[in-house]
Amino acid sequence: MSDTGAGTETGARPTGLASAPPLLPAPGPEPEGLLSPGVAPGTSSGEAPGLGAFLARAAAATAVLTVLGAVLGLVRDQAIARYFGASDASDAFLIAWTVPEMAATLLIEDGMALLLVPAFSLALTRRAAAGEAPGSDPVRDLVATTLPRLFLLLAGGAALLIAGAPWVVGVLAPGLADPRLAVDCTRLTSVTVLTFGITGYFSAALRAHRSFLPPAGVYVAYNLGIIGMTLALHAVWGVRAAAVGVAVGSVLMILTQLPMFLRLVPLARPRLPRFGRPGRGAVRTAPPLGFAVLAPVVLFVVSRQSQVLVERFLASTLPAGAISHLNYAQKVAQMPMVLSLMICTVTFPVVAQAMAAGDREKARLRVERDLGLAGTVVLLGTAVVLGYAPQIIEVLFQRGAFDAADTASTAQVMRVYALGLLGHCLVGALSRPFFSSGRPTWFPAFAMGTGLLVTMGAGYALTYRFGVDGIATANAIGISTTALLLLMGLGTRVVPIRTQAVALSLGRLTGASLVAGVAGWACAPLVPDPVLSLAAGCLLVPSAFFLTGLALRSPEIVSLLALTRRRFLDGR
Repeated sequence: MSDTGAGTETGARPTGLASAPPLLPAPGPEPEGLLSPGVAPGTSSGEAPGLGAFLARAAAATAVLTVLGAVLGLVRDQAIARYFGASDASDAFLIAWTVPEMAATLLIEDGMALLLVPAFSLALTRRAAAGEAPGSDPVRDLVATTLPRLFLLLAGGAALLIAGAPWVVGVLAPGLADPRLAVDCTRLTSVTVLTFGITGYFSAALRAHRSFLPPAGVYVAYNLGIIGMTLALHAVWGVRAAAVGVAVGSVLMILTQLPMFLRLVPLARPRLPRFGRPGRGAVRTAPPLGFAVLAPVVLFVVSRQSQVLVERFLASTLPAGAISHLNYAQKVAQMPMVLSLMICTVTFPVVAQAMAAGDREKARLRVERDLGLAGTVVLLGTAVVLGYAPQIIEVLFQRGAFDAADTASTAQVMRVYALGLLGHCLVGALSRPFFSSGRPTWFPAFAMGTGLLVTMGAGYALTYRFGVDGIATANAIGISTTALLLLMGLGTRVVPIRTQAVALSLGRLTGASLVAGVAGWACAPLVPDPVLSLAAGCLLVPSAFFLTGLALRSPEIVSLLALTRRRFLDGR
């Protein structure tokens, strides 16, 4: 089949991660269990041939680039620590860093994706339904309507932040003796409000077209920009060089995606579609993206991000070092959750296109598989964290001023955090289907707000008695409450998943995770060297996890092992 329209034809067969696969046929008979034995995850008679392998490759490539970005983030932090240490200069940069931290969450990682992936998926579905019929292209109309307005809105926000940088610094750090350096760095990082917004827009558009490599590589480009500017200009501009690096890196994020965006979404002369009530003969060619759709997403994202603010507020009442222990423990413990959500990031456009086409059965099958696969990844990671937290922290951080006491405290907090990893994973996985239809829905914000209130209440009750362990426990209780509400509400409101079957499957995986974690906890001290102990754990824990999963007849474990055995026999 010829590829017309510079790679935008949705009927073209995918030839790689950057190509757009076909709109999928209606699902066939429902597989038994969440994953049928012998059926590859993500494949069934309900999906186009080769889609499961395509999604698996996309998820793997996304995970690799995500890990590479995280490693470069560690190099970035080490470079800043090397040149500026723990000083007034580094404090000024960290205050300015608050702007891109919040902007990334709202404009790249959650908010923009939840809004625009469904919008682009609906536009692609309408384009496919129109076929060769004359008329405007829904995808081009969506871009022509939303991108210029978004650019002006974000540019205005960035300009306000630049002008109001002294006020921002005064609110974030009122105790600074000389805030001028922090103000300069904040003005430099404020450009990310615009650049991160465009990055998030491009990422959503590309993922809806099933192009995953450029969006996955944005943090690699971002951190390379910061590292490069810091190394090149630190002797001339001091810590302002790192702030310049933030601005340069954010521009590189856009350039990383721009060629593929222009290929898949070629720009046309702007033509505004009719977003109001259609008149006689009018055709609405693009989905609405007004306040009613925007507000629930923003409230959900802000409520989720507020979990960290609550933790830091409570930890500020504890002895020095508490916030650092929470920060290190959370960053390391959540890596399994981040990797597990790569699956949902890749399949979100599939769910959104199924919902846009009115195929709720296909959406149900996809969501159930995603929950099972994401649960498998995060619970295997949970078992490793439970068993080998001290060894992980010692290998990563125990040097210089970070001593053995810090390792013990951080490892203990990390083990408590691990109890909430499944909840964090489920919140990320379940929130996407809620927003996949592109229609206003307040339930995720309600569930997240309820979980935030539980976190606050449990935190106030537990922090005084248990310190940082109490804060981590409150986090686990609150996020698990949100996950439970989302799981119960999804089937009745959006996608008719089989809640009981999903819960039973996740319960079996949780049992396997606990057994594997306890086995690691018992065996880890037997090898004194932390590196060797951790290496042994990387063999012991997965073996115990999969063997226990087989004994409990977990459908995900049975399917994965059956698939591995089949591919081994085929290769032989």
